[in-house]
Order: sequence, then structure tokens, then C-alpha cells
Amino acid sequence: MSRVFNIRGQGPTDALIESVADGSDAGLGFWRLPGGFEKTLADWPTAGPVAYVEAEYFGGAGEQQAAVWDGGTIVLGPPHVQEGQPFLPAGSAISQALRRLGVVASTGENEFSAGIGPSPTR
Repeated sequence: MSRVFNIRGQGPTDALIESVADGSDAGLGFWRLPGGFEKTLADWPTAGPVAYVEAEYFGGAGEQQAAVWDGGTIVLGPPHVQEGQPFLPAGSAISQALRRLGVVASTGENEFSAGIGPSPTR
């Protein structure tokens, strides 16, 4: 069973950052991933995969990236789609991550809209 925690418009809280950050560079190219948090994410999946996603949109334009860890290993990512670029054939970075978490899209929708809500379009 997958759980989606949606913190729309908010990045990691200061308390969360302080509890997991170790001052290192995550090295994955995320905008807000605190150094050391990728180790925490790798250690979490005991019952299945865990994903970290970021999206920055304003007025319908923006960027997104995601990574998925399973069994302590990064198994996806981080795919990154820059503003103005089309999504990869496999879908948006967030849709790819959600697919890895087990979200299944119905005909006419993608994993983002099935798992979280309205999908950003390009």
C-alpha cells in the first residue's frame, strides 16, 4: 500500500531538515533536498519503495524532478524535465515515480492525476 504525502507549496520544514541534514551535498540535483536526506530515504523502504519529488510551476510553466529508492538503492532518477521541454516518453518525472510506487492510471489520465490531483501540462 502506497501513501502520498502532499505538501503543496511547501518545501521540507526546518525541523525535518535539521533532523536529517548532515551538511553534505545530496549530489542528485534537487533544489531543496537537504544533504543527508537521501540516506534517510534509502533507509526507509522496508515495506516498499519511497519517492522524493519536487515541482516548481507558475502559470502552467515549470519544472519537475523525482527519485525513487527501494531496498536501500536508488531505482529511478532523478529524471529532470526543464521548463519548456517535453516530458520523456515514459512520462513526467513525477508520473514515473508514482508508477514505481504502484499508482495505476486509468485510460485518459496519467499517474500524477490518478495519484495526486490535476496534472501540470505542457
